[in-house]
Amino acid sequence: MIDIRERYTTQHISELLKEAEVASKRAHAPYSKFYVGAVAVLKSGERVSASNFENVSYGLSCCAERNLMARLNHDQCVKDVELLVVYTKASPPSAPCGMCRQVLVEFFDDLLILMGNDRGEHRFLTLRTLFPEGFNRAELISGQTD
Repeated sequence: MIDIRERYTTQHISELLKEAEVASKRAHAPYSKFYVGAVAVLKSGERVSASNFENVSYGLSCCAERNLMARLNHDQCVKDVELLVVYTKASPPSAPCGMCRQVLVEFFDDLLILMGNDRGEHRFLTLRTLFPEGFNRAELISGQTD
């Protein structure tokens, strides 16, 4: 994977995290009060955002990252994603949960992820670093029986 972190200046990082923060304010999180915003930066420079959506029946809730992936899939631009930005108020900045990591592995061999908060903390990690052994299509096919 080409390291694209050099392309993102401090100003770019601040702008991206601000956009993800705005997305987090659209979240429906009355139970956990844990508001998450996610932004995908496409190779064209276009940005797509989403937030988390909770339900009183917790199993029906959906994280911002999975909502974003559904939107990107619907818009047929998943393959154009260059960077995923995740904003929370947590310190240190939160990484995507395990379910979200598995969904990301469905679409990406690797992906650069920027995580940040409103305290100026941020970090870049790759999907492979966060989830080195995700279940993938090749494993599914190799384990199928007639």
